[in-house]
Amino acid sequence: MKLALIGRIAGALALTMGLAGCIDMTNDIYVTSPTTAKATITSTMSADIYAMVKAGGNQGDDPFCKGEGETLTENADGSGTCVVVSEGDFTELKFDDAGSKPTIVSQADGTVRIGIPTKDMMGDLGADDDPQTAEMLKQMFEGRFLTIRFGGREIVESNMDAAADSNQYVEIKIPFVELMNGTAVLPEELYAVIRP
Repeated sequence: MKLALIGRIAGALALTMGLAGCIDMTNDIYVTSPTTAKATITSTMSADIYAMVKAGGNQGDDPFCKGEGETLTENADGSGTCVVVSEGDFTELKFDDAGSKPTIVSQADGTVRIGIPTKDMMGDLGADDDPQTAEMLKQMFEGRFLTIRFGGREIVESNMDAAADSNQYVEIKIPFVELMNGTAVLPEELYAVIRP
């Protein structure tokens, strides 16, 4: 599931990507030098939905974890976890080509600034959907989150929260339902200045 699709989940999702519901997604960018980083995108699909997707085989245009460089792990609880890792020069990192693609820039003082605009993350669930479809989508994504994490040796500045599990990360955990219905309270850009 691509980051740019998150904010566009509405009526079409019920028809074309309904099975993509019940996913938690984490985008993690760790700066390794003034010009390189490691990007890890992890998506976990719940057991009930993953079983249906798996039974469906290769049907559909956007199958779960079937792309180049994606690694699927089938968990003991029946869920499926897809991980995509890319590492290298900022321009070599794999992100969706449209929508909310991160910008990563080396600065003159040796720090690196990472930013993601939030405008394209926000959806308009309910604006064009019938109430039943909107309610179904809300139920599918209730309790599911998009987590965005930026890290490096030292966090110099950020408008995100310090991560509870590491002093080398900042993060934000956004409920999918709030992204979909446009109620998430987000700045125009999520950013961090990092010293690698």
